[in-house]
Amino acid sequence: MDIRQFNKQAWMRQVANKNPWTIPVSSEEIQRARQGDWRIVLTPSKAVPDHWFPTLDGCRVLALASGGGQQGPILAAAGATVTVLDNCPAQLDQDRKVADRDGLDLRTVEGDMRDLSMFADQDFDFIVHPVSNIFVPEILPVWKEAFRVLRRGGTMIAGMTHPITYIFDLALQEKGTLTARYSLPYSDLESLTPEERETLIGLEEPLEWSHTLEEQLGGQLNAGFVMTGFYEDIWGADHEVGKLFDRFAPFFFATRVQKP
Repeated sequence: MDIRQFNKQAWMRQVANKNPWTIPVSSEEIQRARQGDWRIVLTPSKAVPDHWFPTLDGCRVLALASGGGQQGPILAAAGATVTVLDNCPAQLDQDRKVADRDGLDLRTVEGDMRDLSMFADQDFDFIVHPVSNIFVPEILPVWKEAFRVLRRGGTMIAGMTHPITYIFDLALQEKGTLTARYSLPYSDLESLTPEERETLIGLEEPLEWSHTLEEQLGGQLNAGFVMTGFYEDIWGADHEVGKLFDRFAPFFFATRVQKP
């Protein structure tokens, strides 16, 4: 199976079905961002702390696997020079729609988060990477490529999913019950029974993989980054699944790392 192509098409359908992560920001939000009043999220509900951002005026920003018309346009309106890279052309269309609607200077590039060969070394000052690496089987290339294209002294902020999320039986989750079933690391292609996998693929949902904390946190450190910030997050009241998961623990976290 061509995983990248499958997930590209799956996210095309997510855009058509108005998944919350595909809904662009409003003109009102863009106007407020131009006036210095803005926020973005890397995880479902908690806003990124203000002190995690560099001065955005003229800052070269890569919104990595961040299509959907949300983070990129806000940062562009706040003064940054933004490039949005995403695997899904329909997600990038959302960014272009906001840029055209509100007169933003914003570049979009279709590509795989694991391969940033279209960018030169030290091309960016700041990388914004919301929760998205669950949609690729391996993430160490993501960190290595991000380190390469970031200038010395530059910063990356990244949202991630805790691997423990993936131990629970999917069918029982839909009935409001969390029961441990799967061992880690989890893969939609390898952890399910053939019948379950066939059903999931038939639903044409994006395929997902868990990633160990060693891959997520240790992987950033091994790539050469120095960690300078960390927080945890929950799904939040606006998300149906949060009513189940949020009773027990935060299942998301975000890191701020710097290239020495």
